[in-house]
Amino acid sequence: MQIINTDVLNRCIRDAVRYELQEHFKNGGIPPPKDNERLLSKQELAAELGVSLVTLTDWMKKGLPFLRLHKRVYFKMSEVLKIMQQKTKG
Repeated sequence: MQIINTDVLNRCIRDAVRYELQEHFKNGGIPPPKDNERLLSKQELAAELGVSLVTLTDWMKKGLPFLRLHKRVYFKMSEVLKIMQQKTKG
């Protein structure tokens, strides 16, 4: 007596693995932040803020929060806005 059809089980496993791989590589293999906030590259953040990459790099040296994953740099917009608000208040 066979409880599970092996073809159906194989198809389910294959679909699950395919889905997980697609999710993993959707963001270049970088895991999403725990709060599901999208990470922005230097180019994306500079465009969003309307500043040059040189200005953004200067801000990083002055304490703008960023994440380094391998050789790439990413930002959380919420953290950037928070630090910018603190700088303008004080």
